[in-house]
Amino acid sequence: MRIGLLTSGGDCPGLNAVIRSAVLHGIKSYGDEFVGFRDGWRGLIEADYMELSRHNVRGLSRVGGTILGTSRTHPYNYPGGGPQNMAKQLKRHDIDAVVVLGGEGTLAGAKRLTNAGLPMVGVPKTIDNDLNATDFTFGFDTAISIATDAMDRLRTTGESHHRCMVAEVMGRHAGWIALHSGMAAGAHAVLIPEKRVSMDQVCEWVEQVHSRGRSPLVVVAEGFIPDGAEEALAEKGEEASGRPRLGGIGEWVTAQIEELTGIETRNTTLGHIQRGGNPTGYDRVLATRFGIKALNLVHEQAWGRMVSLRGTDIVEVDLNAALEGLKTVPAERYEEAKVLFGR
Repeated sequence: MRIGLLTSGGDCPGLNAVIRSAVLHGIKSYGDEFVGFRDGWRGLIEADYMELSRHNVRGLSRVGGTILGTSRTHPYNYPGGGPQNMAKQLKRHDIDAVVVLGGEGTLAGAKRLTNAGLPMVGVPKTIDNDLNATDFTFGFDTAISIATDAMDRLRTTGESHHRCMVAEVMGRHAGWIALHSGMAAGAHAVLIPEKRVSMDQVCEWVEQVHSRGRSPLVVVAEGFIPDGAEEALAEKGEEASGRPRLGGIGEWVTAQIEELTGIETRNTTLGHIQRGGNPTGYDRVLATRFGIKALNLVHEQAWGRMVSLRGTDIVEVDLNAALEGLKTVPAERYEEAKVLFGR
């Protein structure tokens, strides 16, 4: 078979590991040929691709980002998009199937195209870990490790100056990064999109810690909505897709804490540093296993299916299972962490 791969949406550590394992498994086990579409759906729509040989993917498992490039190109709204044009491109270039690596939006496009008759399988990807039908996604563990390391560093400088430190992390609708990195770093408050918390409560936690001579650490997800507010803070305009560009909640929380408590407070926004760099060992292994399973699905002609992690097993699920709402932090998980706030 001649198989295409594409990476779409936000980048994350582990994409290259999927590409590597899929290509090596396909060549060694099935005698397949591979192409990689450049910059997501755009590459498929415009037939802009590169040949992927064993040489091209050598050593990729440890490399962050994606060698194929990525974009938020819409598979239907982009000029020349839609299933009819894509089917023509696949036929014209003798491509038998496409492995699609992406998050909720990308996989929704893949499902829609599969329903229109295109041969596609999905690989779930997001640092936010907010996709249903899989216990974890690659990129999440790396983001947690990066954020935890940054918070450990903030703790030491905060202790030196007797300051409260606020760390803003990614998480538009789900607070998994904030929750896990906050717990790992021993944060004294974690603020996530799923849970409304008043600034009076946050300040109470901060003052409890400061009164013991410690430097409080507050972790806030970019999509956190304070009690009394209507929506997440988005003072940086819109992305090209029209989606609000979140960011700035860390600065707002910092100003509120300093004003209400009088405690000197500083903010650090980690931003895209959470997406960058080399993947952790866990993410390399998970991504590698996903790539191998995805190739098996292609040869089973399991179109419209997606690889998934259940416990420690790699299984297949229907793409619809990943698109039935976001996987958000359950109330009991937040309450579990909340036991250690303040005090």
